[in-house]
Amino acid sequence: GGSSGIGAATALELARCGARVILATRSARRGEAAASRIRRETGNNEVLFMHLDLASLRSVRAFASTFLRQEPHLHLLINNAGVSAGGTTEDGFSLPFQVNHLGHFLLTQLLLERLRSCAPSRVVIVASSAHCAGRLRPESLGRPPSGLFSTFQDYCDSKLANVLHARELATREQGTQVTCYAVHPGFVNTSLFRHAPLWLKPLLLPLAWLLFLDASEGAQVVLDCATQEGLEPLSGRYFTDCGPRLPRPAGRDDRLARALWEGSERLVGL
Repeated sequence: GGSSGIGAATALELARCGARVILATRSARRGEAAASRIRRETGNNEVLFMHLDLASLRSVRAFASTFLRQEPHLHLLINNAGVSAGGTTEDGFSLPFQVNHLGHFLLTQLLLERLRSCAPSRVVIVASSAHCAGRLRPESLGRPPSGLFSTFQDYCDSKLANVLHARELATREQGTQVTCYAVHPGFVNTSLFRHAPLWLKPLLLPLAWLLFLDASEGAQVVLDCATQEGLEPLSGRYFTDCGPRLPRPAGRDDRLARALWEGSERLVGL
């Protein structure tokens, strides 16, 4: 998710620090353009585009295979891509749940051994305060919820999954020097709501321009969790721009986190 918004702002700052950065994005045109722009602005030629469509588990596996073959090092994985609404993916899951959670879950699992071999390493998962309205049911993972506000609920469910994914990953990676953090970047004016229903867009767009942060401001907490020294004891925690915060009770439910992990493994075929 590095071609625009928070992802592009994050990639730009990492490139300024001299990192080798892989922009994993769905659109080759936007991804190549973003990589070229970042190289030009930073003078860092180690910024590359690789194709990744999180709405396709086949694409996630292909990306991971190519990455592991071409890139010997991986110290930081930032799971940033997201959509707010949509239909059903080619794999039969709701688009927000697959793009925001399942695709990132599979990607992380496929790259985990490389992260371990390059430790100390970090995984940063871009979540949201919308997790507070999430209502995950392990028996119906991946199926869009029903009801009048199903679109909003689907998004909130995926953001709760982000928080729980970070929590359970941190638990499972204790002792490996792979740490993980879920972050709420704030309310940021990005293209996240491009899939929102047409009736909702006239309400969202004025709010976005008037009240939301710009992408560089939203990227700051992501960058903090990616680069700040001494965060290892806080692995699995949920961060906002004010530092570590307690998520809502569902985001601290270890039984639900384990059930989500096991259900996600089943859904992606691990």
